[in-house]
Amino acid sequence: MPITSNDDALAPYDAVLLLSFGGPEAPEEVMPFLRRVTAGRDVPEERLEEVATHYHHFGGASPINDQNRELVAALDAELTRRGSTVPVLWGNRNSAPFLADTLRAARAEGHLRICVVVTSAYSSYSGCRQYREDLAAATEELGLAAVDLEIDKIRPYALHPGFTAVNTEHLVESVATIDAAELPTTRLLFVTHSVPDSMDDTSGPGDGDGNLYVEQHLRAGHLIAQGLAERTGATLEQELVFCSRSGSPRTPWLEPDVNDRLEELAAEGVTTVVVAPIGFVSDHMEVVNDLDREARETAERLGLRLVRVPTAGTHPLFVEALVDLLEERSAEARDEVVIPAQADKGDLRPSICDPGCCPNLRSALPALCGRD
Repeated sequence: MPITSNDDALAPYDAVLLLSFGGPEAPEEVMPFLRRVTAGRDVPEERLEEVATHYHHFGGASPINDQNRELVAALDAELTRRGSTVPVLWGNRNSAPFLADTLRAARAEGHLRICVVVTSAYSSYSGCRQYREDLAAATEELGLAAVDLEIDKIRPYALHPGFTAVNTEHLVESVATIDAAELPTTRLLFVTHSVPDSMDDTSGPGDGDGNLYVEQHLRAGHLIAQGLAERTGATLEQELVFCSRSGSPRTPWLEPDVNDRLEELAAEGVTTVVVAPIGFVSDHMEVVNDLDREARETAERLGLRLVRVPTAGTHPLFVEALVDLLEERSAEARDEVVIPAQADKGDLRPSICDPGCCPNLRSALPALCGRD
């Protein structure tokens, strides 16, 4: 049975699990994937077929799985560099390798205490609690075989210095491509995935405050823009916009959409727009389709120059930050450190979620890594 050595910084864990959304890797996988994603939401088939065209535009494959493979390899290399022997596993919510299959194989190999890294940095139902529900559902699927599995996760990391640092690094490099004479008519758009207003309203620790999803993005954007100004002297007008809206048009979602805002900025005399997708950790479908294709087409039609900032990906600063968080969670599990939820909202979230945190507004489902 694999056992983490006492001098391993990840003790007591004997495996790390990268948990992600997943995506199709061939045209025939697109519609089954989309049906899994939207199960129970009464999304019309014609709407799924419309979304499927985004994937077929890229050969029926999402880039997310290859990016996850690269992140698994990068995490493994950084852990090895630090002297850890803990393996890095990978499971998805909506495509192979499915989470339950990964946990089944892990247990068969003797991995019984696992620390999870989720490929979502921000606090919300879809970005945190839903993954905790996935973990509960997967262990239930395994039945009695999972009773000896212990699963924890690292805390949300939107405001971790490593995550903001790599986004700052990429922003500095992107702004350097713009002539100084253009900067007065340049705007900075921080972009993230839109969610229903109700999901943002209830995002947070369950104390009735809410709106943590947007608050974390605003604070991350402020830190990143501050880093840009400190390193280059460039101060750009900035704002938060959204992409990838879905669902019923009768349900309010966070706005403005990036394309709508580009229309408005062009009318205001803006000539260059820097688009920084800080809500995403890698260049998956919402980035390559919604920004690199659709938003760029909008910008070209309007005569705007669009500069797209890379996501964190496998940048060493990001990988090191994730391993730092794994070591932090390990120290917490050893009772060497306590990670409290700070009253200053959005600053430091706990690794064990409070009751009612980022609730499921459709139905109450079991969730691991929390107190409810």
